[in-house]
Amino acid sequence: DVQLQASGGGLVEVGGSLRLSCAASGFTFDNYVIAWFRQAPGKEKEAVSQIDINGGKTYYRDSVKGRFFISRDNPKNTMYLQMNNVKPEDTAVYYCVRIPDLWGQGTLVTVSS
Repeated sequence: DVQLQASGGGLVEVGGSLRLSCAASGFTFDNYVIAWFRQAPGKEKEAVSQIDINGGKTYYRDSVKGRFFISRDNPKNTMYLQMNNVKPEDTAVYYCVRIPDLWGQGTLVTVSS
């Protein structure tokens, strides 16, 4: 099956760190740009970060720049999001997305203050 499987979410304290993983299967992973989106309670989905096919170009929304770091391991068909110095406003369900057309199930990140 063609799918993306996100994992690594959980409860973390303000200022702590967490690493999310996204495992891809059923398609040629290194043919696609991959991204992380998130949806906070009561809010619209928003793009968090994106990485190009070879990992050479990345995008971050302003609110996570300098705190979050995206990477990918093409031989392992896996993408990561290292989240550092987390804030309460980072609380959301995080989704990995194959641009433009495939969403994985989300993983919940809860930041406690």
